[in-house]
Amino acid sequence: MTAPGEAARRKPARRPTIKDIARRAGVSESAVSFALNDRPGVSQDTRARVRRVAEELGWQANSAARALSGERAGAMGLVLARPAQTLGVESFFLQLVSGIQEVLSARQIALLFQVVEDLDAERALYRRWWAERRVDGVLVVDPRTADPRPELLAALGLPAVVVGGPATPGPDPAEPATEPATTPPHPLLSTVWADDAKAMARVLDHLYGLGHRRIVHIAGLPGLAHTARRIQSLRTEADRRGLDRRQVHSVTTDYSDAEGAEATRRLLDSARPPTALIYDNDVMAVAGASVAAGRGIPVPGALSIVAWDDSALCRVTHPRLTALVRDTPGFGRLAAQELLAVLDGGPLRTVQGELPHLEARESTATPPPG
Repeated sequence: MTAPGEAARRKPARRPTIKDIARRAGVSESAVSFALNDRPGVSQDTRARVRRVAEELGWQANSAARALSGERAGAMGLVLARPAQTLGVESFFLQLVSGIQEVLSARQIALLFQVVEDLDAERALYRRWWAERRVDGVLVVDPRTADPRPELLAALGLPAVVVGGPATPGPDPAEPATEPATTPPHPLLSTVWADDAKAMARVLDHLYGLGHRRIVHIAGLPGLAHTARRIQSLRTEADRRGLDRRQVHSVTTDYSDAEGAEATRRLLDSARPPTALIYDNDVMAVAGASVAAGRGIPVPGALSIVAWDDSALCRVTHPRLTALVRDTPGFGRLAAQELLAVLDGGPLRTVQGELPHLEARESTATPPPG
């Protein structure tokens, strides 16, 4: 038997309507619509009173109704097609999202975020969002070397900005540095990208200057454009210095601490183990340092370690890890600003983010002789 009042407690609260606002504000429903949609036809006093009443009642616009009327949905989309277990330990995406959200919040725009299994699921989600008018635009992360998403988004007419560039943004990484491209690397979408090739060159400059000649890059997921850029840059920098590619090369992983640790074990077990390791994120670098410590290999006495992305992990590990430092929230803000510019009618273009700088700490030093 239902207890007295239980049914009332279970019944969801009724959402306030335009009619409720009109009744309390003492105006017509059309005046409420004009005021809430910032249209001419009501005085400033009436507009202010209607908005105050709407806020008191907790009224929110119905996104579906707004979409049917041709108005914006008030939301942007962000989809991650990555192994779910790798996202919980990586600080990069949390910082990126914080920067994106900072810009969108200032415009009272929501961020619709979803993790999916693969690119097919991501493309299906874009089609559904477009059909339902759930978002006004999307931020596309983790560009691939052969990426089907830009063509789909352009065909749908869904505004988008690619966060990161193609495998070779603008000039070939093997060529001397030039100014960033001013037209999009994909003619259908705008792009915000970071120069991974120059960043890798900075890491190689540091390690080579210390005397390292056996250097391995423990990279992230194969097929990602930034992974390809970093691998190509490592090869280019090795060739430029006359280094043996058998001793200076890359291996790919899924970004997880488990695969980072396993790759480290295999490399340290090789006939001529590397004297320096470059990890594509902070989590793998810390895992690699732990493997070395467990084997009694001193860092940096016998092995130097560099992390691609700096974080608190790099700064509290002993020894503190040398790392590439970049403003990841700033990169997120830049991407969000570019998407808003596209929605406001701006031209398609390529925008380059700030180049990371290398902060040398205690995990890198001159290699042992031999």
